[in-house]
Amino acid sequence: MEQRKLGQLKVSAIGLGCMSMSQGYGLADRKESERALHKALDVGYTFLDTASVYGVGHNEMLIGEVLGKRRSEFILASKCGIINSEGKRGVDGTPQNIRETLDASLKRLNTDFIDLYYLHRRDFGVPIEESVGALGDAVRSGKIGNIGLSEVSAETISKAHREFPICAVQSEYSLWTRDPEYKVLDCCKELGVGFVPFSPLGRAFLSGQIRDTNQLETGDMRITMPRFTGENLEHNLKLVDEFCLIANDNGCTAAQLALVWLLSKDSNFVPIPGTKHVKFVEENALAAEINISDGELARVGEIFDSENVLGERYHPSQMISLDPDI
Repeated sequence: MEQRKLGQLKVSAIGLGCMSMSQGYGLADRKESERALHKALDVGYTFLDTASVYGVGHNEMLIGEVLGKRRSEFILASKCGIINSEGKRGVDGTPQNIRETLDASLKRLNTDFIDLYYLHRRDFGVPIEESVGALGDAVRSGKIGNIGLSEVSAETISKAHREFPICAVQSEYSLWTRDPEYKVLDCCKELGVGFVPFSPLGRAFLSGQIRDTNQLETGDMRITMPRFTGENLEHNLKLVDEFCLIANDNGCTAAQLALVWLLSKDSNFVPIPGTKHVKFVEENALAAEINISDGELARVGEIFDSENVLGERYHPSQMISLDPDI
């Protein structure tokens, strides 16, 4: 697969988001997850993304158990800062929690080094300089190679970067989620910070396969997301139907077209579509080889202009943990 520069790292143009193998989108089959992880490395993925909170440690343990003997074949990214306390999710960006979470992650991942370690969410009760300072200490101690931030504003990125160089910023970004275009993308480019779009397929909506939340399993996070419910869903389906026609005309799947759009936006973008199935690992990888005309890419961008998409991307209870540009 094509290689791209992500800050100081060199990674495959498309990475693999591993969260769904442990939570978020219904139950995952362990054997299929194992096959998907190995297939990803076999077809050229060299960038795998996980987090301490995914499955409350299960996801990191899965990667450590399955790919422990292939650790040298990929750049590993994980995250700290989101915690589960008595069944409730919270954010803890204190230096103590960062240190403790990192040590636990290293053990679960069956490694002594994480290439890219993100602060998963900003803790508004802790100055960003303190959180990043603790991550900088981890770099100096040799436990991590680079620091990342997730879902933060341009102002936070700038403050953090002054404290310690930031390698990459991860935010939700796709055809139907354009928030980073407001300030974050320009900030990253100015500072030489890599950008990692997560949920680049709109949580599978852009694949055209999600038509009704009734087809989703109990506990699937999309059931509570405003974009997937009621009149919002009915409206957004009309957009994706138009989008799928363009994909068909160009001889690719809708998911591949969504990834090509992202890859074409900037040569330093590294999207990380998540999946727990081998067939989608293979399908997504092929997007790196597809060429679509600028005119067609402009057309699909217009379909999902931010004013055309209805509904917030998260349930209100989750929106409050974000650090948006105002």
